[in-house]
Amino acid sequence: MSKRKYGLALSLVLAAGTLLGACGTDKEKDKEGSSSSDGGNTSDFSVAMVTDVGGVDDKSFNQSAWEGIQKFGEENNLSEGDGGYAYLQSKDDSDYIPNLNALTRRDFDLVYGVGYLMEDAIDTVASQQKDTNYAIIDGEVDQPNVANVLFKEQEGAFLAGVAAALMTKTDKIGFVGGIEIPVIERFEAGFVAGVAAVKPDIKVDVKYTGAFDKAELGKAEAGRMYSSGVDIIFHAAGGTGNGVFAEAKERKEADKDANVWVIGVDSDQYDEGQVGGENITLTSMLKRVDNAVQEISKLAKDGKFPGGETLVFGLADDGVALADSRGAIPQEVLDQIEEYKQKVINGEIEVPEFAK
Repeated sequence: MSKRKYGLALSLVLAAGTLLGACGTDKEKDKEGSSSSDGGNTSDFSVAMVTDVGGVDDKSFNQSAWEGIQKFGEENNLSEGDGGYAYLQSKDDSDYIPNLNALTRRDFDLVYGVGYLMEDAIDTVASQQKDTNYAIIDGEVDQPNVANVLFKEQEGAFLAGVAAALMTKTDKIGFVGGIEIPVIERFEAGFVAGVAAVKPDIKVDVKYTGAFDKAELGKAEAGRMYSSGVDIIFHAAGGTGNGVFAEAKERKEADKDANVWVIGVDSDQYDEGQVGGENITLTSMLKRVDNAVQEISKLAKDGKFPGGETLVFGLADDGVALADSRGAIPQEVLDQIEEYKQKVINGEIEVPEFAK
């Protein structure tokens, strides 16, 4: 089956056991690590999600997806719980299929799997449960009842790289990734290309930690980079990236003149950078998972679920962007970043998906 790829103008639309043989399983057990199961909904449509190992409060990817579901629920007078909206949290990859099956048994109309690592689990469950619609974020599953949601991370990361190259004082810049998978490689490729577009002589210090939920690994890698003279680090590492923030904040707390910055990812991570009266978040590369989740949920509710299709969101349709820097980046630099953004949108610059 061929998949049709297209972008959606999100800002405009939003403004206007593997088998189910365990049906007798105690449902209270299914809801463990979940949102509540209250009633009181006024819609006959319900939506839920399964997190990856980073957890629903990872201040990044999963959190953005959950915020999108919450907003959709509020807009449609849904209550948190069965018949409305909910989530189940995965502690490791062995939880993916049980969690997907649990939400299916609870009769949610649309169930999201958040993250590339959930591809196999979504494929397995969707092939068995053809009456339920599923959506996977950052992955592609060839099933008629699965909508695939991808982003042009490389385009948003390109702007982050431009910002880093224009703002660095040491000409030393770092990138901390989680697991080396295609979606994170797109972050790396775009970021490196953005730096090179401004200062081609800079070689970005790139390190993958191999985890999305190990803050201590992010902290250790950030410590090494800052000690080597790196002054700006972009992380694409989920919960592991919290350690990058921790290291930068410790250095800033010890020396208020320390020249250390972090570029956040997925959500606006400005609050994560607060330390005393200072903030070490330069900006964040927004990946509007929340917008995408709201849009796919709306389509499903309206009977237009894009099963079997792949939807791709980029700069042109507000799928990725840079967050407000709140004064950390001067206006003249922001103006230069905007020029690069327009060149990407109109095709003058084609951002690579994979690092050379």
